[in-house]
Amino acid sequence: MLTAILYIVIVFANSLLIGVICMKRSLHEPMYIFLCSLFVNELYGSAGLFPSLLVQLVSDTHTISAPLCFLQIFCLYTYGSIEFCSLALMSYDRYLAICCPLQYNTRMTSNKVALFIAVIWLHSFIELLITLSLTNHLQLCGNIINKVYCDNYLIVKLACSDTRVNNIYGIIVTILAVFVPLIPILFSYMKILKICLVGSKETRQKAVSTCTPHLASLLNFSFGCAFEVFQSRFNMTSVPSVLRIILSLYFLICQPLFNPIMYGLRMSKIRQICKSVFFR
Repeated sequence: MLTAILYIVIVFANSLLIGVICMKRSLHEPMYIFLCSLFVNELYGSAGLFPSLLVQLVSDTHTISAPLCFLQIFCLYTYGSIEFCSLALMSYDRYLAICCPLQYNTRMTSNKVALFIAVIWLHSFIELLITLSLTNHLQLCGNIINKVYCDNYLIVKLACSDTRVNNIYGIIVTILAVFVPLIPILFSYMKILKICLVGSKETRQKAVSTCTPHLASLLNFSFGCAFEVFQSRFNMTSVPSVLRIILSLYFLICQPLFNPIMYGLRMSKIRQICKSVFFR
């Protein structure tokens, strides 16, 4: 019951903000378009987890077919990649808005915004298609995964055949998915911090108001992903099983809930429009 309520809240909150951004011309700015893409990704990632999770909760046998398992891996992994890349892109957008306000409109045009979003989604899809094609060719010696949802790394561990290509490609993907987006994030916030230290009070207020929800979202997502990586790679048997399950689902459940609430409350334009919709 709680799982179904969470899913309904996630779908409602993200759909509401997507609708608000799409319908209000005053929100047709790069920052809000990036947010719209982020909220679409929350719906996409939730759709990869919750329907399967709800079926498992009401079912006596906790099994899933191989095609559906691979589909879930594709959805959840692409969700994670798109989420982190989107947050990296949004940090660069904030850097331009705060540190280069006079050049912002020329450097962040609507065409560039559409191109950036398309590249992020397309790159993540292609990356995961290659990953799954490599996994699909493995000969497996087992069919049991001790996890609430399908995990590509655990499937590879079930293989009897040589997995060196998978491991090498996995390292490359990890570098592309983690360290490449980390570069614009660190660069942007170092520049923003520098301008805040020497800038005016108005500049600092603008930085705090627009960067706080982004930083909170970034830290929240990073925490969930970090635990998930540690749990997959290291022995976590000392951690209670219930806590392991909750933390493994953290980045898939809390992030889609956290983002619309955080941005809906903190971004003044979105907050005012939502108030006008509900309290006319």
